[in-house]
Amino acid sequence: MLTWRNIDRASGVTEYPYVTDDELVLAIRTHVAGRGLPDPASADDVAAFERVVGHSMPELLRRMYLEVANGGFGPWEVASLTDTGDWFSDCADITMAYRGFADPDRLPPGIVPLMDRGCAMWTLIDFRTADGQLWDWDPNLCCIQHALAPLGQPLAQWLTDWAHGKPHEGPYPHRVLATADCRNQ
Repeated sequence: MLTWRNIDRASGVTEYPYVTDDELVLAIRTHVAGRGLPDPASADDVAAFERVVGHSMPELLRRMYLEVANGGFGPWEVASLTDTGDWFSDCADITMAYRGFADPDRLPPGIVPLMDRGCAMWTLIDFRTADGQLWDWDPNLCCIQHALAPLGQPLAQWLTDWAHGKPHEGPYPHRVLATADCRNQ
């Protein structure tokens, strides 16, 4: 189903294949089968959260919530759209997480906390981008002022890695580090 099509023979680095959203949704649904995740969210739940954020959800994320599960998928378990009784973060649902980050000094509008990685670290998703670019929130690297950094990775790439058994662990290797003016360096 998900196959690697291009490998740079010199470096051995695999390039990400063109995988359709249909293939990825099916792969993730298969990957989480039998894990006791909540039923998929409703279209009304998606629309309600989009109104809270003020931006449409990236299409692939919308499909994951509508066709796979209302949270719990991914190596750090994506937050649920609604309180399902299964807390996949320190928050009952993604609205609670978003409102906890709703200070414009912390996050630009449209950047949404998606996966709680523990120790105040989150993976966030950009609702302003069609492909759902991911961001890192890690105040442990320096300070709150420098906690947010783009990852340069879309949701599809992140899910593909996870489906292939290559979940990211620990700090993101390509994260932009804090500037020299960070008070904690």
